[in-house]
Amino acid sequence: MVSLICRDVRRAWAGGGAIFPIAFFLLVAVLFPFGVGPDRDLLARVGGGVIWAAALLAALMPVERLVAPDMEAGVLDQLSVRGIGLVSVSAAKIVAHWLSFGPPLMLAAVIASGLLGVSADALLAIEVGLLVGTPGLAALAVATSALVAGLRGSGAVAGLVMLPLAVPLLIFGAGSIEGGQGALKLLGAVTLLLVAGAPVLAAAAIRAGRG
Repeated sequence: MVSLICRDVRRAWAGGGAIFPIAFFLLVAVLFPFGVGPDRDLLARVGGGVIWAAALLAALMPVERLVAPDMEAGVLDQLSVRGIGLVSVSAAKIVAHWLSFGPPLMLAAVIASGLLGVSADALLAIEVGLLVGTPGLAALAVATSALVAGLRGSGAVAGLVMLPLAVPLLIFGAGSIEGGQGALKLLGAVTLLLVAGAPVLAAAAIRAGRG
């Protein structure tokens, strides 16, 4: 399990796949003030929601590369022959994907908060929310990757599948900035549901894709 996680983390960073989502996240934070104007109060008021929306899109970017390359190369078949179940492989991919983008995203959120004029208290709430919610994003990304693996135009299809399902994370994540413990607990509940169910769903999708 640990070797699978380390392998996927190394592959994400070696291929630059972990850099582009963070760069995209920061680019959104840089460009957004140009779109709404220099009103500092307005930026501070909507900055948390912008950060969460950018985090969702950043998690979506590497979806095509999470499962499909291993399916095409026969890696998943080799792991199955060695007695490693697809649920365990999917769980390892979720952990690896989170390690590749979760902590760097939380660091990048500090820079984004400065660009958007977010207060220190709001930044703390954003960081706690990202810590709770990004594992759910990672789980959803891996499950979506397994569902669209092998499809033509899988990137566009992944967006259509993942974005609607991620709406609860976005709502409760942004709501936890102002809504306090209630929204944060709901965010944690959604994350737990996704983390628990995504490996099973991803494994089922991989089996169906083989057939």
